[in-house]
Parts: sequence; structure tokens; C-alpha cells
Amino acid sequence: EDFLNLIFKAMMKDSLNSSHPVSSAVQSSEQIEEMFDALSYIKGASLLLMLKHYLTKDVFRAGIEVYLHNHNYGTAQSDDFWDSMNEITNGTLDVKKMMKTWILHKGFPLVTVVRKGKTVSVQQEKFLYRVEPENWTSDASYLWHIPLTYITSRCNFTHCTSAYLLDQKSGM
Repeated sequence: EDFLNLIFKAMMKDSLNSSHPVSSAVQSSEQIEEMFDALSYIKGASLLLMLKHYLTKDVFRAGIEVYLHNHNYGTAQSDDFWDSMNEITNGTLDVKKMMKTWILHKGFPLVTVVRKGKTVSVQQEKFLYRVEPENWTSDASYLWHIPLTYITSRCNFTHCTSAYLLDQKSGM
């Protein structure tokens, strides 16, 4: 419950146009200190949980093991972590491409799901809680690669989860 409260507080901050990405280039030590705030840590943890759920626990753990093995006693960059995950997925998913849409964009998407008969359509757009005129910028080009999981009525609700990667503004 405490973690959920932290997530919701971070999402509230992230839903403002004055938010910042989890990862960005820095020029000074002051900028480094500004980046390491609650939003970066909580959003980062949430993104890792999202990735773990999408890849499955075993695949995610194997990716972490590859990452730790490849970079033990050395230095690493965030791309190195995503590359380790790509190595484990054997090209079936470009984890780096997917995760960069999350860590390089500020904010998060609002996903709208519409069902018409047996057809389900989904659409994404940037969610803004409140537009702050002094900080407003157009975010029409924002596009996240959103892993969606779902269960249909033909399942027994335990081993029948399906996944879909929404990597366009809308899809079916």
C-alpha cells in the first residue's frame, strides 16, 4: 500500500508539463542532483516492474544476470542494461527501443480502450493533469511502446494472459 501511494504521488508530479524524463543528458553536477528525485526513483522502479511483468520473471532475471556478469567490476550505462535484456529476448523484442520511450519522455500515456462487439481498439495520448501555461510545450509527437496484457473470457484466469505491444498512436 505504501508503494502504491508513492507511485500515485510520482504520477501526479509526472502528469504536470513541468515534469522531467527519468534519463537525460546533463552538463553540470547541479543537473545530476536535480535528476535524482523521488520521481526518477519511483518511476524507474515502476518501469522495471512493468518490464518484469511483460518479459516474465524468469526472462527478466536472466537479463539481470547477463547484465551483472557482463559488467561486474566495471562501469555501465543504461543502454548496457537494455542490451542485456535484448540479448536474452533473442531479437523477439527490442527492449532498448521500448524502454527508451519511457525513460526519455516526461510524463506517461493515457490509454483509451473501446470495445465494439468482438473488436477492441486502443489509443494512446499523453496524459496531462493540469496544463501550466508557463511550462506548456506541445507533446503531440510523444509515442510510448506500451506493453498491454489482457485476459479473455475463454480463459481460466490463471494461465491465459495474452500480451500486445501498442507501439503506435492506435491499434486493434
